Amino acid sequence: MPETLSYVQDPAVITTAIGNWYLENARDLPWRDPALSAWDILLSEIMAQQTQVARVVPIWQRWRQLWPTPADLADAPTSLVLTEWSNLGYPRRALRLQECARIVATQYDGQVPRTYAELIALPGIGEYTAGAVLAFAYGQRALVLDTNVRRVITRVFQGQQFPKPSLTVAEKQFATTLIPVDDAGGSLWAKSSMELGATLCTARSTQCEICPVVDLCKWRADGYPADEYATQRKTQKFAGTDRQVRGLIMAQIRSATEPVLQHHLDLVWPLPEQLGRCIDSLLTDGLIEIDGERFTFPTGN
Repeated sequence: MPETLSYVQDPAVITTAIGNWYLENARDLPWRDPALSAWDILLSEIMAQQTQVARVVPIWQRWRQLWPTPADLADAPTSLVLTEWSNLGYPRRALRLQECARIVATQYDGQVPRTYAELIALPGIGEYTAGAVLAFAYGQRALVLDTNVRRVITRVFQGQQFPKPSLTVAEKQFATTLIPVDDAGGSLWAKSSMELGATLCTARSTQCEICPVVDLCKWRADGYPADEYATQRKTQKFAGTDRQVRGLIMAQIRSATEPVLQHHLDLVWPLPEQLGRCIDSLLTDGLIEIDGERFTFPTGN
């Protein structure tokens, strides 16, 4: 990624404009309630990874009702945790969340840590989530780079349609230079840049006519050049993949009122070899258990 700035040389002009826009136009998402705990926000961030907000909201609300604290989730039956994960996808996130809850409950007295080093050490917490918790829950200056933020930075400051397929060290270093130096400003930049990328400056469409930095955007000034990395991007299909088959197996077990027999799972997918491979991988990942030919979610907590 070229280490260039927008033709507006002071990044603060742009970060301030986007921040002011956010304060007036932010969506009313339930996890933006300032009264919520850091755990509520961590939960929303894990659930929203690679998942549409509309699917996350009811499940996030349900989890908060069932397990309002890390200790509550830590003590819950794992089978129920996986059942209540519902259709969010990537169910290993649910297992990691419960592991995370156990550590927060036992080692941090139920309080989500306030430092990057402690957060990044928790199960299921990567660089993005650690930064998001610091910025969104604790109002700290932190680097928060999801696909939306990366796209906004690339377009506004570098004049390219999309960032490189993989996040680079240079990209992180450049993004860090854009963060306002104070906690309040840094937190607002994390929120507002993400919101802009999720609403007006999306991957599929742009609403430049109402963008707060339309006159400051290098991509627009350069004539909207096409994606220079298009040939390097891999198109991810879903139909027919092991991920689809694993999801069908999980859905069958989730909907059952008693252990599921092997011959019932055989009806889930017409290719026995692929089905068997996916069952084995779910067993290896600890997402299902087997007793004879009876399959269930893990019963431990």
